[in-house]
Amino acid sequence: MATNLVVRNVDEDVALALKQLAASHGRSAEAEHREILRTVLQRPKRRSVAEVFSSMPNVGEDSDFDCRNG
Repeated sequence: MATNLVVRNVDEDVALALKQLAASHGRSAEAEHREILRTVLQRPKRRSVAEVFSSMPNVGEDSDFDCRNG
């Protein structure tokens, strides 16, 4: 279900930037605003560094990658 959203007290330079961005994408400022909100708020959750490291495959021992010993 769609909901109306009103944003008040937007700085003029921000509103102008929104209108220019919208024009560059061939859509209204309102449609651009919706797309910005959708893009930012519905992107996948960022993984922590620990989650990234734990998902890496085990490819050897640290000594296998030590290039200082010849």
